[in-house]
Amino acid sequence: IAAVLEREDPRDAFLSVRHASFEALPPAARIGSSSLRRQCQLLYRRRDLTVLPLRGNVDTRLRKLAAGEFDAVILAVAGLKRLGLADRITAILDLETSLPAITQGVIGIECRTDAIAIRELVAPLNHAATWQRTQAERALNQALSGSCVVPLAGYAELHGEQLRLRGRVGMPDGSRMIEGEIRGPAVQAETLGRKLAEDMLARGAGEVLRHVAGR
Repeated sequence: IAAVLEREDPRDAFLSVRHASFEALPPAARIGSSSLRRQCQLLYRRRDLTVLPLRGNVDTRLRKLAAGEFDAVILAVAGLKRLGLADRITAILDLETSLPAITQGVIGIECRTDAIAIRELVAPLNHAATWQRTQAERALNQALSGSCVVPLAGYAELHGEQLRLRGRVGMPDGSRMIEGEIRGPAVQAETLGRKLAEDMLARGAGEVLRHVAGR
């Protein structure tokens, strides 16, 4: 990854035809999402809900919602905004309810490692603050052996020259959640990511991830 563009809103969006918010959902409501990260966090907050698989492109998912197959669906704010569909968002989930996926909302520019000239050309496009946040989140992800199919969330924020990184690993049924947080100098972003991963592993994150991988 030679550069990253300035981060779009990284949060998750709640979309519903009949309900104004996640908190307003009735017991046993059906939520459409194929993300284990979202599933574990939503069920951790409300075990009474039913999370069902939701596949297809965004238009397909919105049609399924409109047809009444789900009481609500969860999608990325960034994706909806980039598709010009921000007006379909009913509410935005706060970070306490749903911590984003690693680097959610970030567009990365890739090139070959040995393509020095290309890397120099795209360097001016790199957004420094987003780069530091991305480095911290990716280090956390790597140290936890994360992928797009595990219930892992991570989100970094910058406060001046200080970086705050939060992470979560949870059982898909919401029965257990390992959470962690670390703060430190933003210039040590990768180190902070690895340290947070070590702390979470020591408190059971590895056990949860191995359980999910072995399902």
